Amino acid sequence: MNEDFALFPQSASTVSGDVDELFIFMCCLTAVLTTLVAVLVVAFAWRYYHRNNVNRVGGKENFWVEISWLIFPLPILMFIFVWSANVYFKLHRAPQDSLQIDVVAKQWMWKFQHPDGKREIDELHVPVGRPVRLNLISQDVIHSFYVPAFRVKQDVLPLYRTHMWFEATRPGEFELFCAEYCGTLHSQMGGRIVVMSPSDYQEWLSGGGEQQPPQVVGKNLFEKHRCDSCHLGPEEQGRGPSLHNVFAHPVPLNTGQTVLADENYIIESILEPNRKIVAGYQPIMPTYQGQLSAEELNQLVAYIKSLGEQSTDQPSAADAPP
Repeated sequence: MNEDFALFPQSASTVSGDVDELFIFMCCLTAVLTTLVAVLVVAFAWRYYHRNNVNRVGGKENFWVEISWLIFPLPILMFIFVWSANVYFKLHRAPQDSLQIDVVAKQWMWKFQHPDGKREIDELHVPVGRPVRLNLISQDVIHSFYVPAFRVKQDVLPLYRTHMWFEATRPGEFELFCAEYCGTLHSQMGGRIVVMSPSDYQEWLSGGGEQQPPQVVGKNLFEKHRCDSCHLGPEEQGRGPSLHNVFAHPVPLNTGQTVLADENYIIESILEPNRKIVAGYQPIMPTYQGQLSAEELNQLVAYIKSLGEQSTDQPSAADAPP
């Protein structure tokens, strides 16, 4: 069938089949219930037409009819809940060996950075058959990263990291859209995902000039802004807490609470340092709000994550179900 006239977009990821099956089931169930209600409406309208000689008074309550309206839909609703929850968790739990790629949304473009530092704009090259985890952040307004062929869509929030993942099942080029109105040129904010064989991807990745990995650039930013004058090494006492091995660990606050040092905690601490003060320290850190771009925040996060033995897929508040 010509894909231009297909009922569904082409299917090209490991989760697209699950999403399609759930969607088709919901459509069929809706069609059946809509038909049933429409037939009953017509039947009762005809039955009790004002000229028909039927008894319209003296109706009586029927407890079992009323209770059946609650009992019979319950198994159907629970079945839908379990099925949809299973699909939801498949969509939001990236495998630990996923390829990590940073994504910055900006009016009106998509900017990508690979782990080795290679950058792309409005085009993302990935290998087929390997999970890809996207770390998404917006420079300005809310955007939404949407790839119909992969059946994945995730809102991209200003200066707040969200995540999504996919695994392409066949090589090709697949359209990328912004699915959230983001300004006058919203309709032009698109791109493509280029899925390649692993060997072709490695060849493409090795082409071009040398690139610095995000954590290396982040280290340079850390030193440029003199962050190392307060945040010293693990054996030294500075005016700020040590950042070595802090990522994905609990951090005690001066309020008595404890928070998880995930990506968004690090970003918040850079932009609003006095919002959550670490226990035993004073609120002396200046804000970097408006001084750092979303890309630079990503690079600083990558550097802080590298200060210790860390997993490639740490828990984050942005990954938790809403």
